[in-house]
Amino acid sequence: MSYGKSRLMNRMTTKITVFLILFIFIQTGSVHSQDLSIGLFEKNADIGDVGKPGSVEYDKDQKSYTITGGGENMWATKDALHFVWKQVSGDISLASDISWIGTAGNAHRKACLLIRQNLEPGSAYADAVVHGDGLTSLQYREESGGSTHEIQSNVSAPKRIKIEKQGDYVFMSIAKENEELHPSGGSFRIKLTDPFYIGLGVCAHDNNVAEKAVFSNVEITKGKAKSTGRPSVESTLETIDISSTDRRAVYHITDHIEAPNWSPDGEYFVFNSGGRMYKLEVNGGKPEPIDTGFATRCNNDHGISFDGKTLVISDQSQERRQSIIYVLPIEGGAPRRITANAPSFWHGISPDGKTLTYCAERNGNYDVYSISIDGGEETRLTTAEGLDDGPEYSPDGQYIYFNSIRTGTMQIWRMKADGSEQEQVTTDEYQDWFPHISPNGRYIVFLSYEKDVKEHPANKDV
Repeated sequence: MSYGKSRLMNRMTTKITVFLILFIFIQTGSVHSQDLSIGLFEKNADIGDVGKPGSVEYDKDQKSYTITGGGENMWATKDALHFVWKQVSGDISLASDISWIGTAGNAHRKACLLIRQNLEPGSAYADAVVHGDGLTSLQYREESGGSTHEIQSNVSAPKRIKIEKQGDYVFMSIAKENEELHPSGGSFRIKLTDPFYIGLGVCAHDNNVAEKAVFSNVEITKGKAKSTGRPSVESTLETIDISSTDRRAVYHITDHIEAPNWSPDGEYFVFNSGGRMYKLEVNGGKPEPIDTGFATRCNNDHGISFDGKTLVISDQSQERRQSIIYVLPIEGGAPRRITANAPSFWHGISPDGKTLTYCAERNGNYDVYSISIDGGEETRLTTAEGLDDGPEYSPDGQYIYFNSIRTGTMQIWRMKADGSEQEQVTTDEYQDWFPHISPNGRYIVFLSYEKDVKEHPANKDV
């Protein structure tokens, strides 16, 4: 019942004929190419409006590429850069050490491992990029002429990076000095048709200059990575900008974590993993365990009071391993039981901190209930047939938002805090779950599954 309930606020060498060079130029009108023998790659070219022509120097002995590139930017709806590439198809990865020559360039100059659908400036693309100031990101444009988005890594200026395309998904791995490559966290879905281009790119982020970067120990691997034969789990805690939808990977681990909650002051997150509760600074780092006493089977239905002083958990350590709601100080301590009956799955706390709202199963039916933070008798707020779940108070305390299957598909509803005036909020073809209200009361964030997805299973696209 509680599995997968997340709180979200809050997640490119061969010689080529003059005819073919002219053909490419005429067809694209934006590619200025060179005829060089360049190691693993077939060709190099300026893409887009580049004031200072680019070039590549290939060192056979060192198997390194020194690329000079100009151009104003690789961002928004078009790109300008120097690109060293080959055409490929299918699943593939590209890895390289990257270093800049000189330190005086623009902080936003880019050296990247780049996958492009074509050689047009506005092509759909994905790259793993190291900026002049060390910022390292996955960036992508989902369609020709579309906007660029990014997922920032929480590691600055890694020594080695890798971009990997598996089916329609793209991932990045990173490694600092003396580290093995490991996932950076974050991925995205992009539809690229075969064949496409893969290679190395440099953009100066200033069309009046040219910048140099060295790519060494370059490796191209075709096909999917070999399976270890063992199941693996990876989790990434990300933040997402509501206006741009750009993301930042705050924390990545090869383990299962769930339900990150923002602290009211925006300084840290609280999440659960392996039945325990953890605190993580908003800029990442090492999670700190929160002492929850005997409650060592905490599920993902937990949260923080509006004043930031109280942690509410749902734990399955007692009574036939059924979920029971407890409260404790945010710093940790002995849990105090709130709900006498089980199973009860916490979801919301009133702004004044006096009342909890939750989903509970009673007599075979799951409904929304409320209860005093001091415990006592619970109040049933919904009585519709089928599942009512995910209740959360609005910041003004006037409403409780929840999701309900009463119309035949899961939709978002709201009601007065006393359960009256129940009304539907979303009307769509999806299965909508777990509404979360922004602190200013202006936004609702919720999960939408495809209409044929039942309940709220893990490892499904939303």
